[in-house]
Amino acid sequence: MCGGARYERRFFGNRDGLEARLVTTMPLTFVPSAPLQRRLGPGALRTLARNVAGFAVAVRALLAYRPTLVIATGGYVCFPVVVAARALRLAGLLRCRIALLEINATPGLTNRLLAPLVDQVWTTYAGSNRYFGGKAKVTGAPVRASLRRSIERAAARANLGLEPDRPTVVVMGGSQGARSINDAVATLAAQQSLPAGWQILHISGERDYARMAARQTRPGAGNLVRLVPYLADPADAYAAADIVVARAGASTLAELAATSSPAVLVPYPFAAADHQSANAAMFAANGAALVIRDADLGAESLATALRTCLEPDNLARMRAAAAALSPIGAAERIVEQITALAGPRGVDSGSPNNVVRD
Repeated sequence: MCGGARYERRFFGNRDGLEARLVTTMPLTFVPSAPLQRRLGPGALRTLARNVAGFAVAVRALLAYRPTLVIATGGYVCFPVVVAARALRLAGLLRCRIALLEINATPGLTNRLLAPLVDQVWTTYAGSNRYFGGKAKVTGAPVRASLRRSIERAAARANLGLEPDRPTVVVMGGSQGARSINDAVATLAAQQSLPAGWQILHISGERDYARMAARQTRPGAGNLVRLVPYLADPADAYAAADIVVARAGASTLAELAATSSPAVLVPYPFAAADHQSANAAMFAANGAALVIRDADLGAESLATALRTCLEPDNLARMRAAAAALSPIGAAERIVEQITALAGPRGVDSGSPNNVVRD
């Protein structure tokens, strides 16, 4: 419910994306799309052809569903959908508003190109507003409700099979894992590079779990390590952690801020436009994280960073800094903007009041 009106929702996504498996609570429309290319060449022509096909699919779908509001969340599938929505609006065939959610510190190519076409841009960090001028509104990034609940640290550690009183390092590389982080942690544990009183929750990712499990069984492992392939809900992991080791994707940083979690960040070096490095640099500049370049990551550099972060004074400062990066009530702010843009009766009285998200 929004503003007293019920909004139907429909998700526009890519057949090859995670949404094909994860979006189960609303209708899903597949739109052909491909990442935008910065250089001319055969790849750019294939990208153009696929996005032109996506534009045609999006036009038909938008005319069929007649949304009051299109919300673009930054993936490359947004490009043909937003261009189609804007073109239909200019042609007088559709009366919808368009919003863009930007949860990275620095916008990528798709969002930079789409910004002139949308009515509002909802940003996570005030520093991002300079890219969008008067269209920008700081809402924060929504995170799952479980991360906003208070969870007692000892209980969270017990739920995860950890000891309640040990300093705890939580390592997560995303659902697929991060091989360089996994290798550094495995070596660090085998070499007993951390104080004996510490423990590690190592979320390896399903793809790397068997390899990490084989390494963990080698003799000489010194630190207490609990290895798991994946956690469907990371709320207990964040509550259990004194420090988190992670990549620097926008969703991960939103979760770190929401849970006031200090971090050692290792940006993925091949992220589009190196946006993870920009995300990590912003967290570091605000005192919420230490950053290690992927090329510099190893057992020794990671151990040094962890010892520095887990000094009690440093830990307290980093926790406060992380908390300061999380605007309270992001989901509620976004709902307010949806209601303001779409209105309780929608922009077009003949529309079925769909909110189309992609």
